[in-house]
Amino acid sequence: MIDQILEFNERFVEKREYEKFLATKYPEKKLAVLSCMDTRLTELLPAALGLRNGDAKLIKNAGGLIITPFDSAMRSLLVAVYELGVNEIMVVAHTTCGACHMSFKEFEHHMIERGITEETFDTIKRCGIDLDHWLEGFHDTDDSVRRTVDTIVNHPLMPRDVNVRGFIIDSTTGKLCEVK
Repeated sequence: MIDQILEFNERFVEKREYEKFLATKYPEKKLAVLSCMDTRLTELLPAALGLRNGDAKLIKNAGGLIITPFDSAMRSLLVAVYELGVNEIMVVAHTTCGACHMSFKEFEHHMIERGITEETFDTIKRCGIDLDHWLEGFHDTDDSVRRTVDTIVNHPLMPRDVNVRGFIIDSTTGKLCEVK
C-alpha cells in the first residue's frame, strides 16, 4: 500500500495538484479541533464543520481524548494556542466510537499473539506505565467529552480566555450536538 501511495504522490506533485491546498501554518479561523482518528471522520468532520485546508488545527487520536494533562494531545493544543494563534478549541467525539469500552485487557491477547512477551509487559510496568489506564477508552461518550473539556479548561498552562466547547458528531450524518 505504501508503494502505491508513493506512486500516487509522484503524479500528484508532477501535476501540481497541491496548489489548491496552499495555506500558512496559522489557522485562518484561529480554531483547533481535537477529535478521534476514526476513518469515517477523515473527510466527514471537516466537511460537516465547513473547514477547508488552512482553516484549523486538527488533532486526532484514538477517542479524541486527553489521557493525562501532559499527553501529546494537550501539548499540541498548547502549541496551537501559544505558537499559532488559536483562541477556540472544539472537542469532537463521535457516535459508535471504537474507543468506547476499549481496554488493555482487550488488546493484551492480540499483543501476545503478535510477539509481545510478558517480560515486556513487566518492564513497562516497572517503568511506571499503567497499561490499563494508558489503553483505557471510555464508557460514556458525553462524560468523556466533559472530562476532556474540563482537562483543557482547567489546565494550569491554558489561558482562561480560550473558548473550549465539546460536541458529539454523528458518524453517518455529520450532525453536531453540543455536550453541556
